[in-house]
Amino acid sequence: MQTVMVLNYIWIAFFLIAFVIALVKLVFMGDYDVFPAMMDSTFASSKTAFEISLGLTGVLALWLGIMKIGERGGVVNVLARLLSPVFVKLFPEIPKGHPVTGSIFMNIAANMLGLDNAATPLGLKAMEQMQTLNTRKDTASNAMIMFLVLNTSGLTIIPVSILVYRAQMGAAQPTDVFIPILLATFFSTLAGVVVTSLYQRINLFSRTLLLTLGGACLTIAAVIWGFSQLEGDMMNRVSTTVANILLMTIIVGFIVAGMRKRVNVYDAFIEGAKDGFDTAIRIIPYLVAILVGIGVFRASGAMDMLIGAIGKAVEASGLNSDFVGALPTALMKPLSGGGARGMMVDAMTTYGADSFVGRLSCVFQGSTDTTFYILAVYFGSVGIRYTRHAVACGLLADLAGILSAIAICYMFFG
Repeated sequence: MQTVMVLNYIWIAFFLIAFVIALVKLVFMGDYDVFPAMMDSTFASSKTAFEISLGLTGVLALWLGIMKIGERGGVVNVLARLLSPVFVKLFPEIPKGHPVTGSIFMNIAANMLGLDNAATPLGLKAMEQMQTLNTRKDTASNAMIMFLVLNTSGLTIIPVSILVYRAQMGAAQPTDVFIPILLATFFSTLAGVVVTSLYQRINLFSRTLLLTLGGACLTIAAVIWGFSQLEGDMMNRVSTTVANILLMTIIVGFIVAGMRKRVNVYDAFIEGAKDGFDTAIRIIPYLVAILVGIGVFRASGAMDMLIGAIGKAVEASGLNSDFVGALPTALMKPLSGGGARGMMVDAMTTYGADSFVGRLSCVFQGSTDTTFYILAVYFGSVGIRYTRHAVACGLLADLAGILSAIAICYMFFG
């Protein structure tokens, strides 16, 4: 509910600020084109939102169908078992063998696979089970906060929706942001785990955590070092090739997993694909609302003024300001997933899907999750009023994701 109100205020601000700036331009600068431009943008943005949503239908149907096969084939359960030793160390308050452990593992695994429809119910179930262990019913427990941070840091193996949007916006290689997103979301999750562990005095030097986190860091460092040895064009070519091989391997792997479980993979695919059509239709009003608001804000000149001011401040500090155009996506992401998605689409529309800003906005979108929305939904479901350090840890994870996304995009696309 809090997130809905925040987005409501932001949406109103888009129109009011745009109107005031346009009025000033008309009265004091004699700019008679600003109001017609704003009205034209409302029609153009509405049309763009509908065309994007309609164009998403086929690809969403494809991927949600594949995801349903993986879900039925037990891939989520396999990931849950693999992650079990690590999560036992991260949630020391939860008794060994408690049923909530399974729900936590299933939720995290579903998030990693991009199974949002499965992840949310599992997350709510896990929160309810943790509440039964909570001695202070109106205050978030340590286990609840760690669980929330793991969700808000947005660790995702398959950023399906972002790749779909890039394809719809005409990117030459929609998957070229795949590896950068994986790297950025890793750093976001790592930062979230470390900061929350420090707050909760969890021993990060235990053998299991040290091996897991240390091994993951070494792997990521090796990936970054390997790509840094390549020239720009070759780096993009290798990144895109690896991403496509991984995605095709995942598709085939899900199908094989379904076959091993004797799942009717065709029926499972059709069931998931039906959800793709429903999802594409559902997002139309949300995408229209946010794109119209952004379009009016941009047509009035307000967006250029904002980005220009930030750009000058960055340049004054001696830094490269190429990333500034993508910042609206990063700033919106903790508040609203739909709003950030609109900012991402606007960036690709304005600068081009294959521009530095267009790609960076996609990596911002994939580097973290919607912090305040997750806090509101999960804590609200069990009546938590006092969130303790959850907001601080979630936002620090977001900041780590944003900074790493900028650095990684300069390395890959700069």
